[in-house]
Amino acid sequence: MTHIAIRRALLSVSDKEGLAQLGQALASRGVELVSTGGTAKALRDAGLEVRDISDLTGFPEMMDGRVKTLHPKVHGGLLALRDNEQHVASMEEHEIGAIDLVVVNLYPFEATVAKGAERAEVIENIDIGGPSMVRSAAKNHQFVTIVTDPADYPALVEELEGGKGATSLGFRKKMAAKAFAATAAYDAMISQWFAFADQQQQFPDYLSVGGKAPTVLRYGENPHQQAALYTPTGPHAHGIAQAEQLQGKELSYNNYNDADAALELCAEFAGEEPAVVIVKHANPCGVAQRGTLIDAWNEALACDSVSAFGGIVAVNRELDGETARAICEIFTEVVIAPSVTDEAREAFAKKKNLRLLTVGDLPDPRRGALTVKPITGGLLVQGRDNATISADDLKVVTKREPSEQELKDCLFAWTVARHVKSNAIVYAKDGATAGIGAGQMNRRDSSRIAAIKAAEAAEKYGWDTARTVGSAVASDAFFPFADGLLAAAEAGATAVIQPGGSIRDDEVIAAADEAGLAMVFTGMRHFRH
Repeated sequence: MTHIAIRRALLSVSDKEGLAQLGQALASRGVELVSTGGTAKALRDAGLEVRDISDLTGFPEMMDGRVKTLHPKVHGGLLALRDNEQHVASMEEHEIGAIDLVVVNLYPFEATVAKGAERAEVIENIDIGGPSMVRSAAKNHQFVTIVTDPADYPALVEELEGGKGATSLGFRKKMAAKAFAATAAYDAMISQWFAFADQQQQFPDYLSVGGKAPTVLRYGENPHQQAALYTPTGPHAHGIAQAEQLQGKELSYNNYNDADAALELCAEFAGEEPAVVIVKHANPCGVAQRGTLIDAWNEALACDSVSAFGGIVAVNRELDGETARAICEIFTEVVIAPSVTDEAREAFAKKKNLRLLTVGDLPDPRRGALTVKPITGGLLVQGRDNATISADDLKVVTKREPSEQELKDCLFAWTVARHVKSNAIVYAKDGATAGIGAGQMNRRDSSRIAAIKAAEAAEKYGWDTARTVGSAVASDAFFPFADGLLAAAEAGATAVIQPGGSIRDDEVIAAADEAGLAMVFTGMRHFRH
């Protein structure tokens, strides 16, 4: 059957948005309204006639509402195949009436967890009857219409108007698909909570990953690829996906990827002195901290102004007008800040295509979470690289100890290096990057590329020497040979921070001593592939 007339509707919703209007639209078409608890009250308060579910089933709602719709007169009315003689005979024998429309949304499990509720309250907000009705109606979409999202109420009313009180099979299929997705995401939230929050399982037996409200993007990494953005179904999501876009074109797949890299690195400097991060192709190309944002911008840009063209900028505090005007002097794709002043917004408004995002509080760089990467035939899952070190964790392995300033620069370079694609080499001096080498197949080439960029910057700005002279250099993993370290020494670095752990550590330490370098080991690496 293509079109099914709606004569009886069962409504049971936790989200009452649009409920009264929908009830009125259904009642005006002579649809019998059957409902439960708070939903029935809300419909009656709107002046509508409602039949209680207990009247339909012959049983009262019981056990604090835990048992009200789990009954053959409900699920028989939902699951019966109306073109099956045996099903129809069973309905007649047991006085089961058909239910043509189900409008259900589920207990607010996510919101309950997000507000920090006690375990007992969280458990009570695991919906049982709701998902059962949703699945029954969706399974029998040949005859039953299921609606789970208040945003679809207008579409339902329009469908009924166009179908003279009936819904089409195409509409029912679409709503069924959405309904199964909704219950799957709901169950994913619950399983995640049980595994991670309740049982502290880092890697549960089954990994459920849910997402909602897709934003379809123009394309993926390349124009021939399709792409969309999903946000997590779990609580406490806060990051680039939740940012407010104040102006500019729609964000692309690459914009989101690069903006996330910029925000993650910028979050490392939350609560510290003004910091600016410039990212290109998910790699930082300039990072600096200074007494003001404008000074930090100028220092970050000076590291690699060539790569900064068409890049992503993130700052760690409210963005002011002076800095905004300076950023506008070069082509910039995206700017991210906790907030922006009116003067800054006015400056950016002149660049209508520039995407301006605000994120409020910066995300916690030490937060615990899993990262998921698809591979052929499976998923690679790991904990976030959220470990950190302090000066007290460092081991001096050379004859010369680093000076206080060299130590500060080592730690700054190390912070940046954790966000650079491996093999990563970062030179830093006086709280600013001097040169960055990323993603090379060997560490020596990363060292040399970073030094070349620093030399080019010196030539452009007319400096007497490149900023790698007197800098500290960070390597995200150990130097397997002395060549990478020697390349850094040739560039003028005077201090080195690296994990250590190579079978040739003694050779590398000896080379550092011979070159007069101070070197510290972290005992920790930061590969980023």
